[in-house]
Amino acid sequence: MSRANALGEYLRARRELTDPADAGMRVVGVRRTPGLRREEVATLAG
Repeated sequence: MSRANALGEYLRARRELTDPADAGMRVVGVRRTPGLRREEVATLAG
């Protein structure tokens, strides 16, 4: 596994463990995957 691949897998695992409501995000509708979306992480990061 390449270093970039390992980082991507780690970040995906962290996003999946974070509940959007716990991060202050409003959840609307059905989500296909658990956790935060990449766009939501970017919004929270500023």
